[in-house]
Amino acid sequence: MSCLVLCTVPTMAADGKILTTAGLSQVEGSGGGGLVPWATLAGYDSRDETSASFFITDVNVTDYRLTSIGVATSFYDRVELSYTQQTFALPASLITGLSLDSEDIKQDVVGVKVRLYGDAVYSTYPQVSVGLQYKQLDSDFVASYLGAKDDSGTDIYIAATKVHLGAVAGYNLVWNLTARATKANELGLLGYGGPDNTSYQVMMEGSVGLLLSPNWIVGMEYRQKPSNLSSVEEDDWKDIFISYLPNKNLNITAAYVDLGTVATKKDQTGIYLSMTGYLW
Repeated sequence: MSCLVLCTVPTMAADGKILTTAGLSQVEGSGGGGLVPWATLAGYDSRDETSASFFITDVNVTDYRLTSIGVATSFYDRVELSYTQQTFALPASLITGLSLDSEDIKQDVVGVKVRLYGDAVYSTYPQVSVGLQYKQLDSDFVASYLGAKDDSGTDIYIAATKVHLGAVAGYNLVWNLTARATKANELGLLGYGGPDNTSYQVMMEGSVGLLLSPNWIVGMEYRQKPSNLSSVEEDDWKDIFISYLPNKNLNITAAYVDLGTVATKKDQTGIYLSMTGYLW
C-alpha cells in the first residue's frame, strides 16, 4: 500500500509526559488514585501517541480480601479504555451462614474515560475528564439475599485533577476531585440499589498527594459511599498511600485502608498493595 502525500503511523508512548503524570491504577481499573479515578489517563501518551498498561491490586482487610486484575489503554491523550476483574473473598462465617457454593464474588468492570480539556501540569486550570464504569456480577445470590435490586450497573463520573509545581516547600502538590453518580453497593460487589434507594446518587471522592521526589508520592484519599441496603451498613472509604515510581515502566503503591463496616463486619482496616506495569 502506498501513500500519495503523507503516511503517519501512531507512535507508542515513551517521552510523552513527565514521570508520575500517569497516576496510579484505580481499584476499578481507571487511571487515577487507588480508590478514586482521576482526570488523568492511564498512560504516558501525548497527543500523537498510544499507551497500554496492566495492573494487579490486593486489598486485604480484617475479614475480607479484594483482588483486582486489569488492563488499560490510552489513545492520543484523549481516550482511555479499561477492563478489570474483581474477586471479593468472603469470610468463612458468611459462606457457612448463607450456604454459598463459592467463597468468592466476582465482578467484571469495563471502563471508558474521555479528557474534555486542560492538562494536569501545564494548563492554569485543572484537567477535566468524564468517564463511566459498567459493572456486572457473575452471580447475584449474595446481592439478592441482602436486598439489592440489580446485579449490574453503570457508574458515571466527572473528575478534575491539577498538579501545582513547587507549591509546598518546593515540592509538587497534586489534588483530584471526582463526582460519581452511582447505585452501587460496595463498588457493586453487593449489587445495585436496594430497599432504601433505587435511584442514582451523587457521591464525592477526593485525593491529595505530595511528590517528595520525582519517584516518590505520599497522599490520602476519601471516597463517599451510598447506603441503599437496609440489611447492611455501608461506610465511606479512606486511605493513606505511598507510591514508588522508579521509571515510566513501573509503579508500586502501598496504603493503609479503612473501609469501615462491610457486609455486617465492622472495623475493616488493612493493607492495600498495587503494581502497575506500562508496556510502552
